[in-house]
Amino acid sequence: MSSLIFGPITSRRFGQSLGIDLSPDTKQCNFDCLYCELKGAKTVLKSQKAPLVEEIIDELKEALLKYENIDVITITANGEPTLYPDLAHLVDEILKIKKGHKLLILSNGSTIDQSNIQSVLSKLDIVKLSLDCVNPMCFKKLDRAHKGIDIAKIIEGMKEFRAHYRGELVIEILVVEGLNDSEIEFQSLNTVLQEIKPDRIDVGTIDRPPAYNVKGVSIERLIELSHLLKNLHVTIAYKKNYIPKRRHFSKEEIVALLKRRPQSFEDIALCFDEESLKNLNALIDENVLHVKNIAGVNFYKVS
Repeated sequence: MSSLIFGPITSRRFGQSLGIDLSPDTKQCNFDCLYCELKGAKTVLKSQKAPLVEEIIDELKEALLKYENIDVITITANGEPTLYPDLAHLVDEILKIKKGHKLLILSNGSTIDQSNIQSVLSKLDIVKLSLDCVNPMCFKKLDRAHKGIDIAKIIEGMKEFRAHYRGELVIEILVVEGLNDSEIEFQSLNTVLQEIKPDRIDVGTIDRPPAYNVKGVSIERLIELSHLLKNLHVTIAYKKNYIPKRRHFSKEEIVALLKRRPQSFEDIALCFDEESLKNLNALIDENVLHVKNIAGVNFYKVS
């Protein structure tokens, strides 16, 4: 596999993913996030070095012939993929050859206030944007954006994009100890997310060595914070070595829990004991609950 095309890799949230790296040789980003797994680098507003669209498409065609059983083609970069200068052309060319595979982009959300970026991303099946903070001071400290990038404009851009986007919008929150792990910050995030109306929210923390000296939070803290996001489809990135504490839920407790917030299959599997799972399945048989797939993740919901 070339440096431009990588995978397929198994994504817990999106299935089998074939990746496109729009900046394979160097980090090119308008953020220098404290938690980034890539080495810190000076921020830029556009890619200085970019592969040709024709080169990407040729290699993608070869990969699609070799790997047929994939779920998504993922546009990404060592940095921010929307800084790629020929993104509109690239997306149009991918759409011609992607067949039945979904097209996904992983973006930090920094350019979503730009109408040309909104137009391009509206053609994709799934758009995943980051929103770690609402508070400007938190945003400045944590995401370390290029001068002139304003979190208020990003949020307004997300609202505008959601208003006309017909695909699946996923928002990712990366929680860092001492920066955006407070209840006040998550309550502010909840207020904004109610207005953005994403299809799904992924809440996670640091699980790889970061560029700077910062720490993640515990899974228990992620769960506590996620409960502040009301009536939204939320998934939590559990660490592989996490040992869950399963407990019993009656039928009434299950319905009350899911009325507050839908739960993913993974949440249920980690938190419910065997008897609770039987109660859950009984509620599905009784049509009290149903399952809904959101951007590749199944959620239990009250019917």
